Amino acid sequence: MAIEVRPVTPADIAYVRQSLTAAFHGTVVAVHDELIDAGDLPGGIAWTDGEPVGLLTYRAAGTDWEVVSIAADRPGSGAGGALLAWIRDVAAGAGAARLWLVTTNDNVRALRFYQRHGFDLVAVHRDAVTRARALKPAIPRVLDGIPVRHELELEVRF
Repeated sequence: MAIEVRPVTPADIAYVRQSLTAAFHGTVVAVHDELIDAGDLPGGIAWTDGEPVGLLTYRAAGTDWEVVSIAADRPGSGAGGALLAWIRDVAAGAGAARLWLVTTNDNVRALRFYQRHGFDLVAVHRDAVTRARALKPAIPRVLDGIPVRHELELEVRF
């Protein structure tokens, strides 16, 4: 099955909300000590066989581009990799110098995934998730037996 990625359009809002809610308990994510409504951001949707199978949202500040959310409906399907390849192309084509994102310290699967796709670990923001719970109490305290406390920042430079 070929996976294609295209920009989010207004017609995609139901899927965007559904995808973000399934992955993040709502469209609002708490990162870097702020709340961000990822549903209001530009993004890309991965498609296969006429069905959406993944979503990535991002924001750009000059030459600094951030992946705010990424979620594949079926992990291991290739949708996540297709979304990362798409945003790398979009960011590089727009003159970005850096594409970055954060994940949490418990998310070893994501850490492995991002590094396999060329991202480099550049910072650990200690207790960032602990602080984020003041903004979004629904953030779990423990996942897979690992206390969720820190943000891990990864980047690709162009």
